[in-house]
Amino acid sequence: MGAGNNIAVMASGKGSNLQVILEAIQTGTCPVHVRLVISDRAEAGALDIARHAGVPDVLHLNPKDHADRTAFDTACGDAIEAAGCSWIVLAGYMRILSPAFVQRFAGRIINIHPSLLPAFAGADGVGDALDYGVRITGCTVHLVDEVLDGGPILAQAAVPVLDDDTRDSLHARIQAEEHRLYPATLKRMVECGFTIRGRRVIWKNT
Repeated sequence: MGAGNNIAVMASGKGSNLQVILEAIQTGTCPVHVRLVISDRAEAGALDIARHAGVPDVLHLNPKDHADRTAFDTACGDAIEAAGCSWIVLAGYMRILSPAFVQRFAGRIINIHPSLLPAFAGADGVGDALDYGVRITGCTVHLVDEVLDGGPILAQAAVPVLDDDTRDSLHARIQAEEHRLYPATLKRMVECGFTIRGRRVIWKNT
């Protein structure tokens, strides 16, 4: 598998999206190689998932060990480059990336957000959509730029909002779509590639 398929995953929580990516790799449906998993939280379940799966480098980097956000992100970036990763995949990573980090890896950072962007960006896309009363929401895989949840869109999936939905029930159905969409988008990313035209992602070989 070529270096262009090597990814680093940054995660802060239980690691459900990391788990489905690793499972898709194991079954041969997602042709990427997770070389590195970084978490800013020592208790993150993503670290245990990565160790169990045999990811070559699994790191907890403590933000408190660094002078500021930029210094912490520099340490993360150095680890990513040392591991030979071409792409950075955010999987429940709860820290806002510094502009210097985003610029260092411009066009190579991927995130998934639980709404149909540009609607309901920010920390509670699920709850905000429910409170607003939309009938359809979903999830978005996008490139990361300096604007929060603002980068060019790679893929989206729609999820209907039901009359009896709670935040938890709606979030569960959105997550089911995330778990399908994220590995599929990573597969398309490394197999086909894309160009950016304005804000539009134009997929190649499709």
